[in-house]
Amino acid sequence: MAYNPFTWVIKSMSLLEKRLVKRNQSPLDKINEEFEAATGEETTVEEKEMIKGLVKFGKTSVKQIMKSRIDITAFSSELSFREVLENISKHGFSRIPVYKDGIDNIEGILNIKDLFAHIREQDNPDFDWLKLLRPAYFIPETKKIEELLKDFQGMRQHMAIVVNEYGGTAGLVTLEDIIEEIVGEIADEFDEDDQTYVKIGDNSWLFEGKISLNDFCKVFDIDPVLFEDVKGEAESLGGLLLQLNSDLPELGDKIMFERFLFTVESVNNKTIKKVKVSIVEANEVNETGS
Repeated sequence: MAYNPFTWVIKSMSLLEKRLVKRNQSPLDKINEEFEAATGEETTVEEKEMIKGLVKFGKTSVKQIMKSRIDITAFSSELSFREVLENISKHGFSRIPVYKDGIDNIEGILNIKDLFAHIREQDNPDFDWLKLLRPAYFIPETKKIEELLKDFQGMRQHMAIVVNEYGGTAGLVTLEDIIEEIVGEIADEFDEDDQTYVKIGDNSWLFEGKISLNDFCKVFDIDPVLFEDVKGEAESLGGLLLQLNSDLPELGDKIMFERFLFTVESVNNKTIKKVKVSIVEANEVNETGS
C-alpha cells in the first residue's frame, strides 16, 4: 500500500499531543523512542523528520507559512461566469477567494467542484455564480498552525484568509501548507515545475525574489529569527533586501548580512526579481563590500 503522509500526520498528532507535548524539553532521540514504543513500529527516516516538524509545530504561526497577499490568486466578483471558468483553467487551483472592490474585501471562497453542475450555464448572462460561494474563514497572523489544523479538521475547511491588525488581507494559508510544514513539500497535478531557487555553485544559489523568508530559511536550515530584527514587515527575500538597503537596489548591487552576500541579478521599477545568494566564509565577512 502506498505511503500516505496525510494519514500518518493525522494519526500521529493526537499520539504526540498525549505523550510528548509535556516533554518538550526531551531530546529528539528520546521522543523517537517513545513514539516507537507507542506504535510498536520502528520509525523511518521520513517519520523522524516529520516528528521533528511536529515538535516545532506548536511554535509556528500562520504568518510564517502563509502565502503573502501579493501572491494570492483571487477573482473579482464582477467577472462573468464564462470569465470565471476561463480563469480557472489558467490557474488550476481547487479553491479561490473571491473579492469585491479589492483583495481586502473577501466575500467568500469558490470551491471549483461546486461549479461542475453548472457548466452549461457558461453562456447564460443571468447566471449568478456568486450564490455558489462558501463562507471565508478569517484568522489573525498570530494564530498557531497547530490550532488552525484542529480548526480545519473540526470545520471541514481547507483554506483560511489571514488578516492583519487593521483587518486587511495579509495572506492565505491552506491545509496543504500546514501538512507541508511537517512532511515537506507536496507536489500535486497542478503544481508548476518552476523552482524558486537553483544551486549555481558550491556556495551560491539563484533565488526568486518572491520566495518567502520562511522557505528561504528552510533551504539553509536556519531559524527565521535571524532576520527578525531587520525584516520589518517583509515576508519575502526581495522585501528583506528592500529593508536592508532602505531603497530599491539596482542591478548588480551587493548587500551583506551576517554571512549572506546578496547580489541583485534582476530588478524592475517596483520589485527585486532574482537574487544571487552566496555564503561567505567567516574570515571573509569583514573583507566583503556591501
